[in-house]
Amino acid sequence: MEAARLTAPEALRPPRRRKALSFGAPDPDTFWGDVLRERPLGGRVRAVRRIASMLVFTAFAIPVQALLLALPGKADRVFGRFYFRTLAWLMGMRVQVVGQQVPPPSVLFVSNHSSWLDIIVLGGVLEACFVAKSEVSEWPVVRTIAYLGRTVFVSRNRTRTKGEAGLIRDRLAAGDGIILFPEGTTSDGGRVLPFRSAFLSVADSARVVQPVSVVFDRLGGLPACRRDRPLFAWYGDMDIATHFWRLARRGKTRATVVLHAPLDPAAYPDRKALTAACAEVVAEGCAMLRQNRPAMPLAPLGSRAAS
Repeated sequence: MEAARLTAPEALRPPRRRKALSFGAPDPDTFWGDVLRERPLGGRVRAVRRIASMLVFTAFAIPVQALLLALPGKADRVFGRFYFRTLAWLMGMRVQVVGQQVPPPSVLFVSNHSSWLDIIVLGGVLEACFVAKSEVSEWPVVRTIAYLGRTVFVSRNRTRTKGEAGLIRDRLAAGDGIILFPEGTTSDGGRVLPFRSAFLSVADSARVVQPVSVVFDRLGGLPACRRDRPLFAWYGDMDIATHFWRLARRGKTRATVVLHAPLDPAAYPDRKALTAACAEVVAEGCAMLRQNRPAMPLAPLGSRAAS
């Protein structure tokens, strides 16, 4: 075959490049578009199964808890912990507990807060009731569960703060355990926000204060990294339904709860010093879990230095 002859200008001209191949995004409305997206159809089936089972179990638990509240004894508290532990199991979440809970009565638990998931995790671990913002009392279904869990609702109105603090003191004086989130809001899961000392103004009515660290540290059996934090954390203007749907589609997860050494409120000169000691311990415990180091209960830095 005779080779094509090129003139000098043609030989020096760069060859024509063919148009590069481009792969468009799959159409999400088609079957293959759904399969090729980040989460396949199997994740949706898992989410529907989990949501349906949680709703059915909650529908069963509400009348049972309402009956137990009307009866004497602590059966309602036992069933409340069973309810939250079952919810975590239905969600595919394993809860690991490190340390020992201070037994009742009158224990004030102080924890970091990154998500509504903290309620399910701590509700199944601690024998205590929550303090929640008044807006929660307006949420459907959640409102009913909160009332049956003997939740104390507080507002952000300073004129009502004194009366609401008195209600928490009355609960502590009656021997109840109380769970506080002194950050005042949820974080992004990658840090612990500064604790507000106003939340610990009721600590003088508690027998002891126990700091608690909560971190969601496993996703699909692997250590959760920085990019996984937003999957668990619920903050800003996130929609709770969308957040729950994304999480329900994932594989099994794990939350680790570290129960630190208890603090005596009388050993601190004021609530600001007590708040700083609690914040230090909780933040260090969370950093330890986020870095996948072996979890262990911690004492305040001053106590460790003295020992």
